Amino acid sequence: MVEKKVVINNEIGLHARPASLLVKEASKFRADSIITKDGNKYNCKSIMNILSMGAKKGDEIVITCEGPDEGKALEAIVHLIEEGLNENE
Repeated sequence: MVEKKVVINNEIGLHARPASLLVKEASKFRADSIITKDGNKYNCKSIMNILSMGAKKGDEIVITCEGPDEGKALEAIVHLIEEGLNENE
């Protein structure tokens, strides 16, 4: 299991389009990916989970990945968030 703290820097937070990009990226990997925010856990592969989180710019979250490709999954998800959840990344 690997994990990392990240701050949401996307202007609109994790809403519709950024959330779908996150789910798409997490779904590329076999590892289970979880976001923890305010003590609650959210599945990175579920659009409904990500949208229900209500993450806004400046919120601190913890990404946890566990599975055969956990390192690569964590790296890709963290990179996507740090780059502002931009579709062009």
